[in-house]
Amino acid sequence: MSQDFSGQVAIVTGGSDGIGLATAALLVRRGAQVVICGRRQEQLDKALARIASEGGKAEAIQLDVSDDVAFTAMVEGVGQKYGRLDMMVNNAMSAHYAPISQLTLEQWRKDFTVNADAVFVGTKAAMKVMAAAGKGAIVNISSTCGIRATPNMSSYSASKAALIQFTAVAAMEGARLGIRVNAIVPGQVQTAGTEDFAARAPEIAGKTMDAIPMGRGGRPEELAEAIVFMLSDAASYITGAALPVDGGKAAQLYMPG
Repeated sequence: MSQDFSGQVAIVTGGSDGIGLATAALLVRRGAQVVICGRRQEQLDKALARIASEGGKAEAIQLDVSDDVAFTAMVEGVGQKYGRLDMMVNNAMSAHYAPISQLTLEQWRKDFTVNADAVFVGTKAAMKVMAAAGKGAIVNISSTCGIRATPNMSSYSASKAALIQFTAVAAMEGARLGIRVNAIVPGQVQTAGTEDFAARAPEIAGKTMDAIPMGRGGRPEELAEAIVFMLSDAASYITGAALPVDGGKAAQLYMPG
């Protein structure tokens, strides 16, 4: 089946770098009208410049997805402006790294606000627009941390696990409306954030890389391919799924050496 998105409209949150930017760029290359959002205008400008350097064009909206009123208005506004919304990628994320004994309630709530609450807000608004057309596809970005326990990542892990279960429920509610809802479950991906962490904690980063069955982190472009597949008609009979794209990490049974 075709992955030509000509004439279709997509929103990608956290679209200014990493997985979000790679996804937006791929959708643009395949013909979609893409709207990205992010908190920092400078990063959004760089993202638009990268897409333009590849011969494409996208729209950027400065937005913090934790602002539920502004986020809802943005999604509804895109639907009104273009007369449709075919695809939604909830990719924006927040992560705090600390043991439970040191993690603050504010940090816990921040991760849930961005990783779970905003996904609910974005999905709800998108489904409203999509239901009117009787068709749509939503992909929510979780994490291997959402299906496997990781020390010092309680707020991130719990919020990403909540995202997976919410995705399944949304898929059930959207199925008879023609709306598919799926999750992608990335492992370690070589984004700017990952590279920054590796620079600050090279020993931990090295051990993490060695523990991946394929022996390397994923590239944002590899995640984008999986996301765009799930958005496309090639995945027309897939909904409620949580697809690991992690070099085999989620399937691995750890055995001490």
